[in-house]
Amino acid sequence: MNPVTRTIGLTFPAVRRALSPAPRLLSAGQVTEDVSEGSGSPALTGQASLYVHWPYCLRRCPYCNFNKYIPREDNHHIMTECLQREAETLLQLSQASSITSVFFGGGTPSLAHPSTIAAILETVSRQVTLSDEAEVTLEVNPTPTAMSKLEDYCRAGVNRFSIGVQSLKDADLKILGRDHSSLQALQTIEEARRLCPGRVSVDVMFGRPKQSVESWEEELSELLRVCDDHVSLYQLTLERGTQMFKMVQRGEVTVPAEDVTAEMYQCARRTLHQKGFLQYEVSNFARNNAASHHNQSYWKGRQYIGIGPGAHGRFVALGEGGVSREARTQTLEPDGWIREVRQSGHGTRRRVQLSHLELLEEVLVMGMRMTEGIDHKHWEVFSPQMGLHEVFGASTDVQELLQRGLLILDERGLRCSWDGLALLDSILPSLLVELQTQILQGPQRDHSH
Repeated sequence: MNPVTRTIGLTFPAVRRALSPAPRLLSAGQVTEDVSEGSGSPALTGQASLYVHWPYCLRRCPYCNFNKYIPREDNHHIMTECLQREAETLLQLSQASSITSVFFGGGTPSLAHPSTIAAILETVSRQVTLSDEAEVTLEVNPTPTAMSKLEDYCRAGVNRFSIGVQSLKDADLKILGRDHSSLQALQTIEEARRLCPGRVSVDVMFGRPKQSVESWEEELSELLRVCDDHVSLYQLTLERGTQMFKMVQRGEVTVPAEDVTAEMYQCARRTLHQKGFLQYEVSNFARNNAASHHNQSYWKGRQYIGIGPGAHGRFVALGEGGVSREARTQTLEPDGWIREVRQSGHGTRRRVQLSHLELLEEVLVMGMRMTEGIDHKHWEVFSPQMGLHEVFGASTDVQELLQRGLLILDERGLRCSWDGLALLDSILPSLLVELQTQILQGPQRDHSH
């Protein structure tokens, strides 16, 4: 999944834990130059990122509540055809002239044939500009089968791999229901680095059953000896309805207490920092400028198009006269989605025009996840009438956060301090309440985006 839907899901009406997106997240984004024109400008609507959701897994992990299915039959050909068709339809609808990054998430997209990846990228290239430099990421489950296909994925157009290592302890991988061993994960990292040096990310999970701060620190050090230049940290989240949630409820497994997982997070931040990794977002760390362009586009409020069952998107439907950004969700269940794509060219189940306040809420929640926060120029693109100082400067809650050294509001913009970022989930509600108060009281104008 990719780094958004989990975050968007926790935004409205109240903020859940901003700190714990589970392994992998859900819908797409865009690249890096900052935008200085108005929010309906070509700078914001001319480009988009693309998220492609592959919904199938060989089995369901006990902690996972993502939109994934066990395939009943080999329908790669049908899925490929429908993903191409939906990409064509939604790209035309957006009228974006270029796609700046593509992210294949899931599910387990490394179950897809390399020819499927190639076909989708070719379809995108026929419709819009997809430059040779565009970041094209594929999530990989580090099994021998997936490893054997990495070279073919590169030939298909993938130039970055995100590997779901999760743990280097075989006993923990078993508890998590993963179908790879720690040795296979290490071998997959090595092969991926050979093919895409400097463009391999690893996902690792903390807060696992029976895990201690000491064992976590040791495991992380081992991982850092072999990993490439990007690491994504995820806290195990007990999602209601999952097998893991039920096991914990029944007392069959225990997970670390909240203060222990908080210490694990801080320990990981220190360890990664010592090894030259810069934290650029709550869960993401990079060195040698290896930050993910695609993920940054979510956090910078750029538009993205989601295709595939259950994918999310945020874009202006210029092709049908749209002037405001819409939140779109594709039909969850693959068979239903396939039927709809074949009938009407896309499987959009829900589309909601975002109000000015909703758009600003998303810009705030996403932007505050980044260590650089939100600069004044970026905020002004979405809120030309009210700057960051006007919205947040007079708030007593915000003043208290500033005095405690958790929040910074200065000539650069609004951001969390090092300590504040670890407490983002408790800071965001105050910011959202202040934003809602100020915007609803502020000048009522037409804020199209």
